[in-house]
Amino acid sequence: MKPAKSKATLLLAAAMASVMLAGCSGYKPAPKAFHEAVMQPYRVDAGDRLRINVFEQSGLSGTYSVDQAGYIAFPLIGAVPARGHTLQELEGSIAASLRQGFLRDPDVSIEIDRYRSFFIMGEVGQAGQYSYVAGMTVQKAIAIAGGYSPRAHHRDVDITRTINGKILTGRVPITDPILAGDTIYVRERLF
Repeated sequence: MKPAKSKATLLLAAAMASVMLAGCSGYKPAPKAFHEAVMQPYRVDAGDRLRINVFEQSGLSGTYSVDQAGYIAFPLIGAVPARGHTLQELEGSIAASLRQGFLRDPDVSIEIDRYRSFFIMGEVGQAGQYSYVAGMTVQKAIAIAGGYSPRAHHRDVDITRTINGKILTGRVPITDPILAGDTIYVRERLF
């Protein structure tokens, strides 16, 4: 009887181990670039709305949206490539274009008027698209989306983020910051 009982115990242990490993098979820790991206200057992308001020030029100053192609339609100079640029780089680009026969020494300043949205899916009260606020964490994003569903995994989430033109996905704790444009996925817990 002992060999049959230990064989059944061994099979049960093997089955439990395979179930536990199957739950971990999709695990991917966040790449190093995730944490570095949070420390970098903000990069403009489609969906951002910018407040551009050209000193003493009220006709040029205003609010401009970055279109899906990553451009801003700016008076006098036309389409300005904005995707992937920092605010300082964009200020320099617009000022340089305005110097090309329009203004002698333009003083351009840019602020974010509205960040592009973030998305949250999975085990939350209201999955969807939400307005991003600078300094937001995963936990705050979950709260905005109506909190956890009863089946939600509470410790960490999967985030998909575009970094340097590449789409990366990784698992982060709920205390980590998010960036505008992130997609957050709250998984279902196993037990």
